[in-house]
Amino acid sequence: MLIDHLVYAVPDLAAAVAEAEERFGVRAQAGGKHIGLGTHNALLALGTQTYLEIIAPDPGQPEPAMRRPFGVDDLRRSGLASWALACDDIDAAVARARRHGYDPGEVADGQRTGPAGTVLRWRLTLNAMGGGLIPFLISWGDTEHPARSAPRGLTLEAIYIEHPDPAALALPLTALGADVEIRPAGSAALIAHLSGPNGSIVLR
Repeated sequence: MLIDHLVYAVPDLAAAVAEAEERFGVRAQAGGKHIGLGTHNALLALGTQTYLEIIAPDPGQPEPAMRRPFGVDDLRRSGLASWALACDDIDAAVARARRHGYDPGEVADGQRTGPAGTVLRWRLTLNAMGGGLIPFLISWGDTEHPARSAPRGLTLEAIYIEHPDPAALALPLTALGADVEIRPAGSAALIAHLSGPNGSIVLR
């Protein structure tokens, strides 16, 4: 299992970047705009092939025709909204997941336009749109991985899930090859432990 990125959904991107810099000791770099989806993001590397995406509604774009991804339309507080697993052959990974009893949705093309006008492209499974504890799959193809240019300083030390019924998540997680611990708890949450210049950080 290679975690491609964690999705941290926030109501306001500028405020979240400032708060993250104070908390983490590293300032996130503007990623760009998801044209048509009504969101924009900022990034922080969590390793050489893993990053943290801070995503928020983009007030500079028109209201999208559909609801924005990761539940950012209704956010009142920031939190981990989703996570992505990297795969070289996303079509094969989807077929394997379906054979094992879980359908992560169709594969769609995604893109965002960076501050300098550069367009980054990728492919991902459409279970990404709703967010949640079950990861989505992503493949960057020939695009340079965002972790390579994102500001460094943070490391992803651990990730796990809390859930009232761990057995309910076993099938989809296994089908996707997500080798992650599920801890019994009163409510559901995705939790990540990071380390950085300001010490240990817990995101949930």
